[in-house]
Amino acid sequence: MSLQLDLDLQLATDCPDLPLPPQFERWVMAALDGRRERAALTIRIVDVDEGTALNRQYRGIDRPTNVLSFPFELPPGLTPDADDPIADLIGDLVICDEVVRREAQEQGKEPHAHWAHLVVHGVLHLLGYDHLTDGEATAMETLETDILCGLGFPPPYEHQANLKEP
Repeated sequence: MSLQLDLDLQLATDCPDLPLPPQFERWVMAALDGRRERAALTIRIVDVDEGTALNRQYRGIDRPTNVLSFPFELPPGLTPDADDPIADLIGDLVICDEVVRREAQEQGKEPHAHWAHLVVHGVLHLLGYDHLTDGEATAMETLETDILCGLGFPPPYEHQANLKEP
């Protein structure tokens, strides 16, 4: 059975060089592959002002970040059956275009490779993956690397490791 995706892509910025909707879909599908049969999510691309406001509101940090993940949580007492569309909801991602472009430049990455990484990273968060402990971080980074290399991108953490070396 092939994966069924309902992706709501919202562009709340006028960045001229954003990836195209089919690219976002491909990256989301790669992150979901083998983990879900059906999924519905929203990706909202925002400017610095909206990114800062959301990061301040939800994380208490007064600056934009690259990606915010908002996993969907069913209201208490609601248990949809498998055919109910609400069962497909996994959550929302908010990505700040200016932060993505700046980070790609600072890290010497091709912009679409960084976009793909942040989409994959965010989707994995929506699926319950995290990186709060060293073990979780290693598992999540390994999975992200496998997914991104499968998409034809270089390992996302390789360059960052090189930046940390003396």
